[in-house]
Amino acid sequence: MTVARLQPSAAQRRALRNLLSEGLHLFFPVAALHALLWLPLWTLPFALDLPLARAIPAGQWHAHEMIFGTYGAALAGFLTSAVPEWTDTPPRQGRDLLLLLGLWLPGRLIGVLGADDAIWLAGAADVAFLSLLAWFAAAPMITRRSLRHGSFVAWLCLLCVAEAGIRIAWMVGAHDLSGRLLAAAVLVFLVLLALALGRINVVVLNLALDPSGGATPYRPHPGRQNLAAALTTLYGLAGLLFPESQGPAFLALAAGSAFMDRLAEWFIGRSLLRGHVLALGAANLFAGLGLIAIGAAGLGAPIPPMTGVHLLSVGALGSAVLAVFVIAGLRHTGRPLALPWQAHAAITLIGLAALLRVLPEVGVLTQLAGMHHGLAALAWAGAFALWLARFLSFFLEPGVPPESACRDGP
Repeated sequence: MTVARLQPSAAQRRALRNLLSEGLHLFFPVAALHALLWLPLWTLPFALDLPLARAIPAGQWHAHEMIFGTYGAALAGFLTSAVPEWTDTPPRQGRDLLLLLGLWLPGRLIGVLGADDAIWLAGAADVAFLSLLAWFAAAPMITRRSLRHGSFVAWLCLLCVAEAGIRIAWMVGAHDLSGRLLAAAVLVFLVLLALALGRINVVVLNLALDPSGGATPYRPHPGRQNLAAALTTLYGLAGLLFPESQGPAFLALAAGSAFMDRLAEWFIGRSLLRGHVLALGAANLFAGLGLIAIGAAGLGAPIPPMTGVHLLSVGALGSAVLAVFVIAGLRHTGRPLALPWQAHAAITLIGLAALLRVLPEVGVLTQLAGMHHGLAALAWAGAFALWLARFLSFFLEPGVPPESACRDGP
């Protein structure tokens, strides 16, 4: 009787197969779970301390786990689903996804404790995770003998190098270098965001204009597709190589302006007011504001240096990740882009989290100073909790997916 009770039911086996049928079915919920747990644990007054952290600054642990934990899992879900779509090859499933998850997990368990003595183990696991993800992205392109999407593999390799550099810098106590590498990792994700949104925007904006999918009235401006990514790359290289120069500040202003220019793609009339369209626009808006704030601070404006970084890491990347979670979560489970209320609330909370985090630092809502970290963390966690509560059931019982929102535009 006991053995029989331990056997999974047919419904449970089917749910597990569905989770392992596609990368985003597994990694989007994993990323959301990490997001809603990690930041409150680190930020709120009643949060757990990093009990094993001694030498490494707690702020760097926090930044690392947000970048390589939450966003790393989200990137794994996106690429293991999107690249097979782009190359018309079978997606990774089952054991491949479990292996990827198994390599991602040790770093997160060590990170939640701030275990300085296990840096080498966590670093080895994270480098292996990013390397395997890069191979999973490259293999379909090799099969199809196409380098059209090779930039994603190149940036994944750079992210892997940055992760290795951060861990080595921590081990030798070079915390200034690890801080610059963490900032570079944020920019790598920002470039990946710009490249991904350049592909997703086409499909999403056309569906907003014609929900039937029968027409494609929107065509992207070719000059806007890669300009923001290119200027962000130049800024990142300059900031890493010449941190004391004012040159990176001017390049940050240019990159921010390129993201702001991309907002011209959102001049599509009333269709702009759809939640998923606004979320993608908000990602570009926060990216532009963040880079402009970084550039202005570098030129002497009275703006705390971390204000721009948090606009990027919380506002831009948070909005983009959640938008992709919502759009792909519906499209890849056979559902139309009709957002449930949880999706609208989650998108709103992410934007609120970014504003709560930075506004008191620039003289707005100063009455919240001292509480704004905790309030921002609660809004952030609430956004991912709402998404997970509604969308997990979609992944456990998906329908037949229509053409994916990850596909390239015409």
